[in-house]
Amino acid sequence: MACKPCRPSASCVDPIDSSSRGARPVAFWSVTRFPETRRDDVVEVLHGRPIADPYRWLEDPDSPETADWVKRQNELTARYLESLPDRSWFLETMQRVMKRPRAGVPFERAGHYFVSRNDGSQNQDVIFVASSLQELLAGGRVLVDPNTFSPDGTSSLASLTVSGDGQLVAYGVSEAGSDWTTFRLLSLAAAGDQVDDALIQTKFSQAEWLPDHRSYVYTHFDHEGQADGTQTASLSGPKLRVHRIGDPQDQDELIMEFPENDQLMFWGEVTDDDHYLVVSIVEGTENKNRLWVYPIISGERSEVGRPIKIIDEAVAEFVLAGSDAATLYLRTDLEAEAGRLVAVDLDSFEDTGQLRWQEVVAESEDTLLDARAAGDGFILVYLADAQPQVIRISRDGSMAQAVEALGGAVVGLNAKRGDDEAFIGLSSITSPTHSYLIETGSAAVTSLAGLIQPADDAFAGPQIVMERHAAMSKDGTPVPYFLITPADADRTGPQPTLLYGYGGFKIPVLADYRPGWSGWLAGGGLLAIANLRGGGEFGTAWYEAGRLARKQNVFDDYIAVAEHLKQTGVTTTRQLALHGRSNGGLLVGAVLTQRPDLAAVALPAVGVLDLLRFHLFTIGAAWISDYGNPDDPEQFTRALAYSPLHNVRLGISYPATLVFTSDHDDRVVPLHSHKFTATLQQAQAGDQPILTRIEVSTGHGIGKPTALIAAEWADLLAFAAHHTGLQLRATTTAADSKRDARAAPNKGRVGSKT
Repeated sequence: MACKPCRPSASCVDPIDSSSRGARPVAFWSVTRFPETRRDDVVEVLHGRPIADPYRWLEDPDSPETADWVKRQNELTARYLESLPDRSWFLETMQRVMKRPRAGVPFERAGHYFVSRNDGSQNQDVIFVASSLQELLAGGRVLVDPNTFSPDGTSSLASLTVSGDGQLVAYGVSEAGSDWTTFRLLSLAAAGDQVDDALIQTKFSQAEWLPDHRSYVYTHFDHEGQADGTQTASLSGPKLRVHRIGDPQDQDELIMEFPENDQLMFWGEVTDDDHYLVVSIVEGTENKNRLWVYPIISGERSEVGRPIKIIDEAVAEFVLAGSDAATLYLRTDLEAEAGRLVAVDLDSFEDTGQLRWQEVVAESEDTLLDARAAGDGFILVYLADAQPQVIRISRDGSMAQAVEALGGAVVGLNAKRGDDEAFIGLSSITSPTHSYLIETGSAAVTSLAGLIQPADDAFAGPQIVMERHAAMSKDGTPVPYFLITPADADRTGPQPTLLYGYGGFKIPVLADYRPGWSGWLAGGGLLAIANLRGGGEFGTAWYEAGRLARKQNVFDDYIAVAEHLKQTGVTTTRQLALHGRSNGGLLVGAVLTQRPDLAAVALPAVGVLDLLRFHLFTIGAAWISDYGNPDDPEQFTRALAYSPLHNVRLGISYPATLVFTSDHDDRVVPLHSHKFTATLQQAQAGDQPILTRIEVSTGHGIGKPTALIAAEWADLLAFAAHHTGLQLRATTTAADSKRDARAAPNKGRVGSKT
């Protein structure tokens, strides 16, 4: 996904005057009650403390009672959202945003070029292939069309890899947004015909092809029956296996497993020269890993040899950047919090048992985010104040060239040793992925805008101004954030503002593209994106300062940015909306319960909200690395102090809250959101709505159909706009424009102001 907290107690928090919180509720709300939710008398004694869990029955997503509760909650939420005066404008705007033609970042394999595209009308992106880059730019041919996977567009493509000889493609299919995927094969040589093979079901894995081109390595999880995305049972420990095409899955060779520790996760990567399988082994979602290297014995049937355990103690992060025969290049934060590039000689290690490092690129002030072998050198991606810089270096690090400044956030980098072409994708706040070709010998950059076929009526993102600011957190730490405003915004007074944050798992939060940003900015709202501790923007120390015993720092940082926005006149309490997803949903939930007076709106999405039971479901135990283990008395106490579910208090006026979840989310299971919603509804003392929006046949977010993305963002933005008092700059919809133009043709076409 993700402390010595300081949170207000009930005795020191005054009830909030809801009349000061932006717009008044829509008319019917004053006479509408929340759906009834049965409360049980479930109480557990954990580490000597009684913990009530009256809504535990909502943990079963398939029970008739839960299904009925979901139905009633969704009906209330739908009525409320449909009554919002600006929802139709946001829905139409987000539909236009999502209809923009778009393309992914190309990659090349064995003389074939691949890219994903969407003409704007499709629920899922389509994979195209061509025999040259020029042919790909001209269109290419359809290889895989996920829109044919299911009638409702909820099945999606989760992965796609190509064998080294360019003959076979393995792709993973996800049903209804589940993390479970099923591998299928097709033949490039036979114009994309399906290959008859066992259907391999997996999670968090792609097919890693071996050099015989007839077998691949993957991660396997044991499970009973056909997993469909609604299971909540804790995930078993993984197994690394080799699948031979044509063999049944029960004959797949076992390479690695750790039955004594089911929290160890691992994945394999074959080096570009096919000499080694490099396996990274981590505890849950920890950012320190072991590294085992398996020699690949080539032949008619590739075999995997005994592992060379070059790093068998997880003391730092080690990521494969490239290889030259027996030399591996690794990006690491060992003795370098911002990251560096080192070389390791495997032959020397096998001879002496000693690992010798040769530094290729030393640590700098900026954070080394990525490093890939490219041509005869490397392409490095740095973050300088959370903004990307791309550099091309020689193999020994002696020569560095800055790649032309491209701006935005790097969202993809595809490169290989020996290739004279590399491909990089960047996005910005209002523009989706734009790809570029980098010539690896000269670092020259060429735009690949031709990958996207322009549409005459395509949505144009609003012109914006982006600024960098910093707030001072509770302990005196500066917390940077981006402030994005429409270029023509009136800044003479405070404005409705959406504050986004994450702060966990060493994931950097950048000024990148999310569809809803365009809709919010087009409506005239301001956007703030916070760089909180726990993230990966500023190296390992920044990450360490926001996890485990220091998790409260993340919430303090977010609160500090919110207060700074108000102190500097950007916004006010009644004009501020808080938003975050997943670990960011935990962030919003924790801040909502610690500071219910902070903002007018809270929008926690697919959040981890029960910090005492998160580790009991699906992949949840992996997050112990950030949240701690509730089975440990000391760590339990820390988690209890900020767990959103357990810090809701009766008699408090909570802000207008819309909780988002999905019924097939088997990563952060929907029980978190269900129990939190029920608890908030029961506790709410004010007149602001506490609602939940429960999407059906979708998961944590990946692979969600275009139409559902547009609808979800429209509801989120309309709710935020209404309760922050946003007055749309554009009050005429396209539909109104057409109607007005037909009624008064002599006056010309009336357009929206965006």
